[in-house]
Amino acid sequence: MKAYVFPGQGAQFTGMGKDLYDQFPEAKALFNKADEILGFEISKIMFEGTAEELKETKVTQPAIFLHSVILAKMMGDSFQPEMVAGHSLGELSALTAVGTLSFEDGLKIVSKRALAMQAACEHQSSTMAAILGLDDAVVEDVCKSIDGVVVAANYNCPGQLVISGATKAVEEACEALKEKGAKRALMLPVGGAFHSPLMEPAREELAAAIEATEFEAPSCPVYQNVTTLGTTAVDEIKTNLIYQLTGPVKWTQSVQNMIADGATEFIEVGPGRALQGMIKKINREANVSAGVVGE
Repeated sequence: MKAYVFPGQGAQFTGMGKDLYDQFPEAKALFNKADEILGFEISKIMFEGTAEELKETKVTQPAIFLHSVILAKMMGDSFQPEMVAGHSLGELSALTAVGTLSFEDGLKIVSKRALAMQAACEHQSSTMAAILGLDDAVVEDVCKSIDGVVVAANYNCPGQLVISGATKAVEEACEALKEKGAKRALMLPVGGAFHSPLMEPAREELAAAIEATEFEAPSCPVYQNVTTLGTTAVDEIKTNLIYQLTGPVKWTQSVQNMIADGATEFIEVGPGRALQGMIKKINREANVSAGVVGE
């Protein structure tokens, strides 16, 4: 079975999507429509912007969404998913690609999500850190022992877990995790504590936007970050999407469940190759590739 996966924040690069814009009139029209919806020329930043400009959350999230969704649309009849999943923001790309959200509504929700997350980051000094070379349970136990908000946020692949929370608590957790034998405890250059309780103000704002948007049943099961299970039930999808902001991205578990349910081939749709690398670390036998037009 073919599983299509969609990347999240961090996959952006200068020039992303320019090949699609130049090659396909339909892609060009969608980029132009995105500029109108967002009220600024995101296409220009994607094609010509600096790494610094692309790193702004209000730009990064819509940019990755646009690259992924427009690529999926340009793949035409070769885009035949039997299951999909997205890493964090990528879940919205996946839902749009399989018809749960329209292009316009998907982009509007992504933009609102990005702005709400940006605003939540300004409430309190917060950050994230990548912990390499420890079992998940050890990382979880250390986080619980720290005074202050710090939680396991991204279960990317075995031996790679990202923690998230208040800056001081994350720094203390990193020191404690190094003592426990972590190969690395690396502070990440992010705007704040994504996928932690500190995103509660953003979750409330996103919930209102999601409740006001029309969702359709997807064309195949969507494996969601919060539950790690495939679903086509619209109410479930909405609830899980809302709680994703304050809950962890359980990517390892989602991929394992997709394989258990019959996934034999994983195709990454969007910028970068990060998910292909993670999937190979989750299961060495997995067949991974990048989504391309005309195949």
